Amino acid sequence: MKTEEFILTEEWDKTFPKSEKVNHRKVTFANHFGITLAADMYTPKNAEGRLPAIAVSGPFGACKEQSSGLYAQEMAERGFLTIAFDPSFTGESGGFPRAMHSPDIDVEDFQAAVDFLSVQENVDPDRIGIIGICGWGGMALQTACVDTRIKATVTSTMYDMSRVAGNGYFDSDDSREARKAARARVNAQRTEDFRNGDYLRAGGVVDPLPEDAPFFVKDYYDYYKTPRGYHPRSLNSNDGWTVNTQTSLMNTRLFVYADEIDSAVLMIHGDKAHSCYMSKDTFALLNGDNKELMIIPGAVHTDLYDRKDIIPFGKIEEFFKTYLV
Repeated sequence: MKTEEFILTEEWDKTFPKSEKVNHRKVTFANHFGITLAADMYTPKNAEGRLPAIAVSGPFGACKEQSSGLYAQEMAERGFLTIAFDPSFTGESGGFPRAMHSPDIDVEDFQAAVDFLSVQENVDPDRIGIIGICGWGGMALQTACVDTRIKATVTSTMYDMSRVAGNGYFDSDDSREARKAARARVNAQRTEDFRNGDYLRAGGVVDPLPEDAPFFVKDYYDYYKTPRGYHPRSLNSNDGWTVNTQTSLMNTRLFVYADEIDSAVLMIHGDKAHSCYMSKDTFALLNGDNKELMIIPGAVHTDLYDRKDIIPFGKIEEFFKTYLV
């Protein structure tokens, strides 16, 4: 399949150290919308034969040099071939205009990653799983609703972005009047964007941080705006998504068919995360003995982005080795 030509960054520019236990290289592949996605592939050194494989993405508005790359490299150390990809319109991936998205394309990006993994000579196509972090945890679970090739799905510190878009944080704007006002603001901005010939960006994590900022905003700042997690290609670290991307999320509801997911699902969340209610509520939609909700005591939302002392990688490894058979 023909893809766009890219010049990808070859030097190590991740927010985490490079492992000497894995081989790393850049790869590209196209989704069904004709957008070329850029990914980092991590392969265990001295691996032989066809390996189980995992595609990773997230958080929502991050890039593969941040949390998803950390997860991918860690799982490669544990024997899996992995890729961490930039979603369409972001990072090193293609798609124009930039900083756009829609849930349909988000799901397609995960499916395209499964397409790519399924035809690699060193991958067993019957042993493919996915990991989604934060908002891409929601998109990973939504992909599991439709893609039967996925044998196991892990969500970490999951966000249901469609719920937040339609109802506000903590469902605080769950009313007809609030949604109408939000639609009016976005649609007014569409007119201005067309008039100006450009798309207004919503801004990433607020900077400077107000003293009275809610804890979850401080939590995001501590990751995206500090040396811990800042990256120049990360939307959240910089100018954020376009304002009008909110429309597609408001007009969508994820997990309508979540109760029909037959494959295995592991949902992980910190009990101190502001977003924990999303995993708890979504887990209640799932059916089957191969579903598990793991709550990490004392962990906040971004602890599961990069805190290797908190992220239960041992549990994730055990889960995939159980179900990618």
